[in-house]
Amino acid sequence: MNRGPDVQSQKTQIVIVGGGAAGLELATRLGARYGRRQHDIILVDENRTHIWKPLLHEVAAGSLDANLDEVGYRGHCHKWGYRYFRGALAGIERQEQRIHLAPIMDDRGTQVVGPQQLRYDYLVLAYGSVTNDFGTPGVKENCIFLDRRADADRFRDRLLDQCLRVSRAMSADAASDARVEVAIVGGGATGVELAAELFNAADALGHYGLEVFDRTRLKVTLVEAGPRILPALPERLAEAAQDELRKLGVEVRTSTPVVESTAAGMMTGAGDLIAADLQVWAAGVKARPIANGLDGIEVSRIGQVVVAPTLQSVTDPRILALGDCAHCMLPGRDRPVPPRAQAAHQMAATAFQNLNRIMAGKQPRPFVYKDRGSLVSLSRFSTVGTLMGNLVGGRMAVEGRLARMIYLSLYRLHLIAIHGWIKGLALVAVGHVNRVVRPRLKLH
Repeated sequence: MNRGPDVQSQKTQIVIVGGGAAGLELATRLGARYGRRQHDIILVDENRTHIWKPLLHEVAAGSLDANLDEVGYRGHCHKWGYRYFRGALAGIERQEQRIHLAPIMDDRGTQVVGPQQLRYDYLVLAYGSVTNDFGTPGVKENCIFLDRRADADRFRDRLLDQCLRVSRAMSADAASDARVEVAIVGGGATGVELAAELFNAADALGHYGLEVFDRTRLKVTLVEAGPRILPALPERLAEAAQDELRKLGVEVRTSTPVVESTAAGMMTGAGDLIAADLQVWAAGVKARPIANGLDGIEVSRIGQVVVAPTLQSVTDPRILALGDCAHCMLPGRDRPVPPRAQAAHQMAATAFQNLNRIMAGKQPRPFVYKDRGSLVSLSRFSTVGTLMGNLVGGRMAVEGRLARMIYLSLYRLHLIAIHGWIKGLALVAVGHVNRVVRPRLKLH
């Protein structure tokens, strides 16, 4: 087993597992603060690049070219003073203070790098979440989960193929009733945003070679087991979003549990078949499973690492957990911190401060979660949500252009966090230019 080049290092070694919003922001802060002199900051991720997870629905619909927005870990780590190690966490040995990484395989199943291990003085788990299928039969075989860029790319390729089939059928027979049928399970932000984004893509396809294709040939069904979509939003805003979806042509089916996925579509609890060429499952999340476990670290019922308010594991104070893989119950709250991008961003800032304090022999401070509200984008058609905070005196509903501007600002803050102010603002400006000069859809 390869022990990596760091085994003999006497530097304080901080290993961060997971290069998502929380992990990458923390690695950037630590690398900028400590560099490589007395510390060795290592970011571990199984992917070569980072893309902000809330953008994956746009990648799936083809509205966003991920090649323009992704961040290569190797180039980023060189600039910010940390090291990048490619691999997936396979297990932890807490007494020896080391982690094990699974072998790296290529697309042919050939081993590129064998099992590896890394020592740590402090370990930060930020490996995120995966979609929870709740054991529903057929879901793994027939549905696409939007957990990674590869998933989004796969959905886009299948969507474009199906649109081409329908377009050819219409060209051959003008009376053809062929349609692209998409079923999305889960009425949360991901499901709602994807449903709207698909109609934005359908409107644009006519400009890129499919002249006879338009939104009337797209049927999208959004299925939610609960009584309404977007439970995180006030009922009035959820109703406004649902009305907007229906205007676009989305069939919204609430109080409709799905009991099975088949090759033909979704089976509901009432015995109805929702026919679908493409099926997306976006109904809840759970912590990403670790092959050999976490060596006795306490986890929640959905596999999240249970942490104290300081974000340290309740089992081992040298291990911290952030983002979607952390179960953090704060004093006075009846629910854990939700798995949102804003929570990951805030946790990264607190973890940075607490690691500084721990290494200086000081007591870490408790995490304070500030709910900034929830925003849901219905592509270019609308944006709805709520803002929370002292500036608005509690909760304020926002819609339209203001909500859209605030929604876009969340991603801009992430860019600034991982690139710094100068490059972050430059990338924001480049993004505006790209929206003008580049095609509206990524078709390859």
